[in-house]
Amino acid sequence: MKKLSVLIIDDSSVMRKIVERSLRQAGLKLDRVMEADNGADALNMVQGGAIDLIFSDINMPKMDGIEFLRQVRATEGAKAIPILMITTDGTEPKVLEAISLGARGYIRKPFSSDQVRQQVAEVLAT
Repeated sequence: MKKLSVLIIDDSSVMRKIVERSLRQAGLKLDRVMEADNGADALNMVQGGAIDLIFSDINMPKMDGIEFLRQVRATEGAKAIPILMITTDGTEPKVLEAISLGARGYIRKPFSSDQVRQQVAEVLAT
């Protein structure tokens, strides 16, 4: 597996670090890890460089994960970036909306590094 450039979007700095740690514990090779605390800042990062995978919280200030997803999918050069949503409730309507907008899956909080590894493997295999 090649080294990945990953963008982690969550308004909690602690959660961003937990996601990064889980990626490393899952044995993924990370080239670069970028962080944003809202969708608006993350959208600028997506437009500015090569990203292999995005983890996005759903509920955030400025721009939530659903609007971020909608805008990324409308951005040339970023449409195909795999996006995994991070949520506290996997049955909520927003998760279903995210999947319909092109999210490749979701990870329910709290999560384990095994769950992260499995989701990433599934997303990168397609």
